Amino acid sequence: MKLIDLKQSLLAILTISLAVPTLAADPAPTGNPYLTNVPISAGPMIIPVSPSGRGTRPYEMSGVVPQKEKAAMMKSMMPMMKMGTRMDLKDVMNLMTIKYKAKPGLTFDDVKTSMELKANSLNFKKVGESAMWKDFQAVLGDMEAPRIEVYHYCDIAVGREMLKYSPESAVYMPCRFTIMEDADKNIWVMTLDWDTAWLDSVAGRMGTPDVLWNHAVIIRDKMDVIMKAAANGDL
Repeated sequence: MKLIDLKQSLLAILTISLAVPTLAADPAPTGNPYLTNVPISAGPMIIPVSPSGRGTRPYEMSGVVPQKEKAAMMKSMMPMMKMGTRMDLKDVMNLMTIKYKAKPGLTFDDVKTSMELKANSLNFKKVGESAMWKDFQAVLGDMEAPRIEVYHYCDIAVGREMLKYSPESAVYMPCRFTIMEDADKNIWVMTLDWDTAWLDSVAGRMGTPDVLWNHAVIIRDKMDVIMKAAANGDL
């Protein structure tokens, strides 16, 4: 399927899906208690596209999407996200996170060591780390915050393919793991949810090249293996 046909199909599906709540609510009598928490549809979703074209050559940037168009799209999505739920920002952040609780008895450094060993065995290169909790102490004078550290990893071959396809993907690089203590001193290993399985439900996977799709699956699987090893204290 051509990309333009795919976009038109997506737009039609999203428009219909967002319009359904409004159509269903119209004939309902005023004051219907079952509709109290049902939001009014914002109407057809506005999907911004690159006004000056999409990059097609390796490393070619796509045109800049105006911020107001991005904001309009997000506003049109909110009624759908709130439909039948009381989701707030905290819920959204949790939804976008993959996390594993470390086994009881493991120290922070145990978890970190297991993460580094497993990553190294999978050729996942560590390219940096940030000890945020030390900055909380040094800069903010916060001596009560639990230990929180963020680690940066990269698969250079996959990174190159991502950048060739979409230079804008650089803002998501490198991959990041976070190890932190929670309010109860439990230790957690977390990362952004890179699961792309939902794209299987869209014809043509939104134009994602097979080679890029395969790389994304491999990276996601590697990251999951690394986090589970860290949480289990594997050596």
